[in-house]
Amino acid sequence: MVNSISKTVQNLIDEDLSLQDALQRDYANYSAIARMLIPKIKEAVDSKVNIESIITAVKRAKINYTILQGKITKVVAGSGLNIRTDMAKVSVEKNKENLEKIRKTLATFSDEFLQVIEGNSVVTLISDLSSFNKISSLFTKKDVIDKNHNLATVIIRSPDDITSTPGCVQAFYNAVSRRHINIEETMSCYTETIIVLAMEDVSKAFTALTDLISEARRKEN
Repeated sequence: MVNSISKTVQNLIDEDLSLQDALQRDYANYSAIARMLIPKIKEAVDSKVNIESIITAVKRAKINYTILQGKITKVVAGSGLNIRTDMAKVSVEKNKENLEKIRKTLATFSDEFLQVIEGNSVVTLISDLSSFNKISSLFTKKDVIDKNHNLATVIIRSPDDITSTPGCVQAFYNAVSRRHINIEETMSCYTETIIVLAMEDVSKAFTALTDLISEARRKEN
């Protein structure tokens, strides 16, 4: 029964980003969470449950959301943020003609902010709005799969150790997703992690990442 309760609690928390955030940032009230979960747990295990066993299961579940540990803490603590607003993206079909256009575009806009994400069948270009119209006009309408003008980028610059420390990038993503922010696109370039999101979410994302970095610095000191 204990294992069944623990597994159910874990599953319920895995589905709730707000609870994960509360546990990770250590402001969760275990008793309150347990009382909130009781109805769903009773339904899942189909038997009488003890509040104390649920509280114990919640405390055990917390371990899975404690991201800042070991070398991850040091890397996150040494990271800094840069925001770029008024960004846009265009996604086009990946074919020989479009790839040639993109190659020429990279040379033409070498002094501008331009990121290219290449998948199996689609290529996405992310740029400043000032360059976007010129870039997107290079492609025919039938080749354009998606466009979005109302974007911003958060650029996280981290120490060199991020390249050999598993879990750092996931820590950044979790901090953003737990604020219910959708990540439009993401990429990494050596020690930089770039997150693309809607303009309306950039303030929340900045706060979430600043809080994460501040927490890591407190742990380091």
